[in-house]
Amino acid sequence: MKLLVTGAAGFIGMHSCKRLLEAGHEVLGIDDLNAYYDPALKQARLEQLRPLPGFAFRKLDVADEAAMSALFAGSRFDAVLHLAAQVGVRYSLENPMAYVSSNVAGFLNVLEGCRKAGIAHLCYASSSSVYGANIELPFREDQRVDAPISLYAATKRANELMAECYGRLYGVPCTGLRFFTVYGPWGRPDMAPFLFTRAILEGRPIRLFNGGDMGRDFTYIDDIVDAVVQLLERPHPGAGAGEKTRLFNLGLGALVNLREFVRALERELGRSARIELAPMQAGDMRETCASTERLRAAIGYAPATPLQEGVARFIAWYRAHYAGANA
Repeated sequence: MKLLVTGAAGFIGMHSCKRLLEAGHEVLGIDDLNAYYDPALKQARLEQLRPLPGFAFRKLDVADEAAMSALFAGSRFDAVLHLAAQVGVRYSLENPMAYVSSNVAGFLNVLEGCRKAGIAHLCYASSSSVYGANIELPFREDQRVDAPISLYAATKRANELMAECYGRLYGVPCTGLRFFTVYGPWGRPDMAPFLFTRAILEGRPIRLFNGGDMGRDFTYIDDIVDAVVQLLERPHPGAGAGEKTRLFNLGLGALVNLREFVRALERELGRSARIELAPMQAGDMRETCASTERLRAAIGYAPATPLQEGVARFIAWYRAHYAGANA
């Protein structure tokens, strides 16, 4: 298949492109390489992809309506994996317009391109953040998600509703991927595994919010990509019967307390963390945990990477990539 992957220089984007290329697909990756976090890391991810047969890259912002329209008009794609987005819950409190531009206008440009080009399948990134104020764990796809607690979450829920609309109106087959907390090599520097590792190695304190009473469904990148690729490659089973949209949780299905995650890092690094306890931050969710029953039924999903093994792989990558940086 010839595939378009947006956000190809991102964490999940790079790993997904690599797996798709190894499976023999042709991939055009796009990314605007913005400076939300270190663009050098994004360029380094791209360098992992450039030598692989079948890969091409264009620097392109999904929020650029004219450029996106020209992209779909000038190329034929069998399917689209849309991962480009302005990420980060806390940053949405500081720069809300970036989220509207990338996550809402950018997603509309992708939907319009898919509609006009007759794309057979669009898989797009949503987020566990859409569960917002829900407290019933594990989170299930059939729960109400009308109480977001951050603008980031609101834009991701908007994406799901927009996809539903385009499915009903225009028959665009869409699959929404509600990612939980993904970690592993090449991870984002604004997320806890990266932040905590760097701080521990540099002897700086790490901050645990809500007095450390936080829990996340930490899921290793390889397990996430297994699910992404299988869902993208498989025809949408309901597309021929009027069902144009579907949603899946992509997580491990286990709740890990943040203190437990810190202990896993300490064991692998051979160093103790200096911990500062802080109040709950605006926009944060106290706990997230995915029900994966729907995903298991669809593709036989069975994540296989234990937490300590995943942490070990992340630390090994971090020490290699940032060789000499207090490692």
